[in-house]
Amino acid sequence: MANAPASNAYRIVEVPEPMKAMQDRFGREGSYVGLSEVESPWVPFGDNAAIRHLAFDVRNNVYCNILWIKSPGVIGTHKHRGMVWAVGMEGSFRYLEYDWVCGPGEFITEMPGQAHTLVTDDANGMKALFWMQGANEFFDEKGEWAETLDVFWFINHYVTYCEEHNIPINEQLFL
Repeated sequence: MANAPASNAYRIVEVPEPMKAMQDRFGREGSYVGLSEVESPWVPFGDNAAIRHLAFDVRNNVYCNILWIKSPGVIGTHKHRGMVWAVGMEGSFRYLEYDWVCGPGEFITEMPGQAHTLVTDDANGMKALFWMQGANEFFDEKGEWAETLDVFWFINHYVTYCEEHNIPINEQLFL
């Protein structure tokens, strides 16, 4: 049972902070990204997919996005070099290497070093929120390394698309 007091007060409560001056000087407030495509557009990711970028943290090589595969399809075999957390939002997806299927509201983790191949068999495709740390190494059909995607790759993916389409860069995405 929580010991926190209940509150009905709809007001900002001043909370003492001994390092407030340093927080104000060097800290950053949280961010908000709304539904508008001006705030974060769907950027093509191959022929049948798009990514909506939500956060980039270059200090920790962390990035957050929504992956949308528009109809049945596959995202190539890849291996993460950091942790991945994901929540299904629409449709369903799975990995060829595992026996589960992730649907809306379901949660998965991916461990560093495990190679897997993301697919959706859903007629309407899928959307999932991914919070990723570290690099993603993609491999071709022969198991040969093809490309590494990290926070800077994802920033470039976003910034290049915005610049090509005259969409302002949303500074709220950069943590």
